[in-house]
Amino acid sequence: MRSYIVRRLVYMLITLWMLSVVSFVLIQLPPGDYVTNLVSSMKAFGADTLDESQITALRKYYGLDKSLAEQYLRWMTRFVQGEMGRSFSYEKPTIQLLQERLPYTVLLSLSTIVFIYLVAVPIGVYVATHQYGFSDYLFTALGFIGLSTPNFMLALILMYIFFKYFGISAGGLFSREYAVAPWSLAKVWDLIQHLWVPVIVLGTAGTAGIIRVMRGVLLDELGKQYVITARAKGVSERNLLFKYPVRVAINPIVSTIGWNLPEIVSGGTITAIVLSLPTLGPILFNALRVQDFYLAASILMVLGILTVFGTLLSDILLVIVDPRIRMER
Repeated sequence: MRSYIVRRLVYMLITLWMLSVVSFVLIQLPPGDYVTNLVSSMKAFGADTLDESQITALRKYYGLDKSLAEQYLRWMTRFVQGEMGRSFSYEKPTIQLLQERLPYTVLLSLSTIVFIYLVAVPIGVYVATHQYGFSDYLFTALGFIGLSTPNFMLALILMYIFFKYFGISAGGLFSREYAVAPWSLAKVWDLIQHLWVPVIVLGTAGTAGIIRVMRGVLLDELGKQYVITARAKGVSERNLLFKYPVRVAINPIVSTIGWNLPEIVSGGTITAIVLSLPTLGPILFNALRVQDFYLAASILMVLGILTVFGTLLSDILLVIVDPRIRMER
């Protein structure tokens, strides 16, 4: 196991380096740069335009006068040192923006993952053991609705319902009086009260998908010979179910845990904008829109780090759940 983890860490470093190069190049592909977008915005709002000397000075100030390779080396050197450069659009160090929003992003993503698996796995087991029953058809229909409904539309529906019928604002993670207040037990409780709405919105599609996967894999396992033999030997249905088929059927679900965290962050960007959530999604969207490449590349790298470490965690959990897998080989 130790040698496997060491090898994976080496592969992860190579993967992250390749991700940094690809991300930085892709961000630079659209025509123009941050200064070009800034000048275009000033013209659109009727502000005084900048002359060529001012534009040249701005490009030099932001380091945009250097070649792409020099910009990448400058950013990557700072990223490794934990500095990550300075955001053009927010006029703040990138690390400060990440420190402000990353904890809420991780909290919301982990809460969503816990919600997905706590709800989806038991329902998947239940509908698989009650195939073609009323519950099977009910959760199948709800699953298709959950998969086909965009998260931002569900967010708008919940915001309308809560505000119209309960007088509660479903946006944000804090009430107005706690938004800038220092941390206290009251603020933590207010956060918990606001957390479950975005968790349900972001977790609906994932829950529906996991239910379908769990149902299909478990149905396949229940029809295999070892289950029939165990029943013939008199093993009780409950012991048989959770000792053998469920442990095997949960493998593909455990193996995808590491993908869910960045997927929730990137896939919930529009939802975060609709619900006014202080997560990384909205500032990543804005950074890509205005070509704030230091901020955008740094966020993409953080998501890449979460992905590769989450994948490693998934593989370790997989060998714990299924002892048949031997990673040393």
